Amino acid sequence: MKKILGAILLSAFTLTINAQEKETEYKFNSIVNLDATVIKSQGRTGTCWSFSTSSFLESEILRITGKTIDLSEMYNARIAYPQKAKNYIGRSGKAQFSEGGLNHDVMTIIKQDGLVPEDAYAGKLVNKDRYDHAELSYILETYLNAILEKKGGTISPVWENGFEGILDAYLGEVPEEFKFEGKEYSPESFRDAMKINPDDYIQFTSFQAYPYNSKVILNIPDNWSNGSYYNLELNEYEDLVINALKNGYTVAIDSDVSEKTFSSKYGMAIVPATDINTMSNEDKSKLFKEPVEEMIITPELRQQEFYNGNTTDDHLMHITGLLKDQNGTMYFKVKNSWGTNGQGHEGNVYFSEAFFKLKSISVMMHKDAVQKKLKKKLGIK
Repeated sequence: MKKILGAILLSAFTLTINAQEKETEYKFNSIVNLDATVIKSQGRTGTCWSFSTSSFLESEILRITGKTIDLSEMYNARIAYPQKAKNYIGRSGKAQFSEGGLNHDVMTIIKQDGLVPEDAYAGKLVNKDRYDHAELSYILETYLNAILEKKGGTISPVWENGFEGILDAYLGEVPEEFKFEGKEYSPESFRDAMKINPDDYIQFTSFQAYPYNSKVILNIPDNWSNGSYYNLELNEYEDLVINALKNGYTVAIDSDVSEKTFSSKYGMAIVPATDINTMSNEDKSKLFKEPVEEMIITPELRQQEFYNGNTTDDHLMHITGLLKDQNGTMYFKVKNSWGTNGQGHEGNVYFSEAFFKLKSISVMMHKDAVQKKLKKKLGIK
C-alpha cells in the first residue's frame, strides 16, 4: 500500500513539475488579426519584394473592395528586370543588378504598367512546380556584362530586344489584355478596377543619420530606383505601425532576417538581452520556446547596428497583426513568403517589439493609416 501511495505521490509531483515547465512556454493572445491571403512561397528567387508588396496589396484590395484576389508576383519581376538592366547599362555596370527590389518598385510598376492577377501571368514557364530564377539571374547579368564589353566597338542598339527575349523565354510574354471573371482587362484597367492608386502609399523609416520629419533616400543596395522615405524618430515610427494595425490597415515591411535570433522554423524573431554567443547551451535551447529578457533598443543602437553592417536590407514581408505573450510583451505578426512547410506559426513570424525597433529597415502603408497629426507635420495630403 505504501509503495502504491509513493508511486501516486511521485506521479503527481512529476505532473506538477511538467505543468510548471509548460507554463514557461510562449503563450500568445491575439490583439489585432487582419485579413490576409494564403501564404505562398517565393521559391528559389530573390523576389521577396514582389511577394511582400503583392500580399500587402491583396489585403488592401480585400479591405477596399471586399474581393479576395491572387496577384501575380512574377509580373512585377518581369517588368522590373528591363528597368534594372537600363540602370545597369546606363551606369556602365557601376550599379547593382540583382533579383532584389523594394516595396516602392512595385508601386512604380503598378502606376506605369498596371496590375495583373496570377491567372493571367504565372511566370512559371520553366520549373513549373516552383519559382526558380537562379539560372535566369545568372544569364541576365552575364548578358549585360557581355554588352558592356562592346565587342563590336559600341553597345549594340538591339541589346534590349535580346534581353527581353531571354525574359520571355523564361517567364513568358507580358499580357496586353486578359480575361478575369468573365471580363476583359488590360493591366491598367485591372489596377483601376481593384481600386489601387499607387500614389496613396507611403514609406517610412527611422535612422539618426538622416534629418527627422523629412523625406530621405535610403542608401541600401536594393534601392536601385532611389525610392524615398519619411524619416521618423524611433518611437514615432513604431507607434505609426501599431496605430495602423489597430485601425485596420496592414503594413509592408523591409527587415534584416540574417540574425541568429530570427527563426523561421519557430516563427520567432527576438533580441535577447544576453548575447547569444555567450549564452549557455541550456539557455540557447530555450530560445524561441520561452520568453526571455530583451535588449532595450535606442536610436543610437539602431543606427550603430546599421553602420556596422549587422542590420542589413535582407527580406521584405507583410505585417498583418499584433499579439502579446504571457508577460505582456507585444509582437508583430509578420506574414512571410517561404511557404508553410517546416515554418513556425503556419509561415508567419512573430517579431518582438525589440526586434522590430532594431532590425526593421522601413515600412509602407496607405496614407489613410497615418495619424492626422503626423500627416500635418510631414505635409502629407
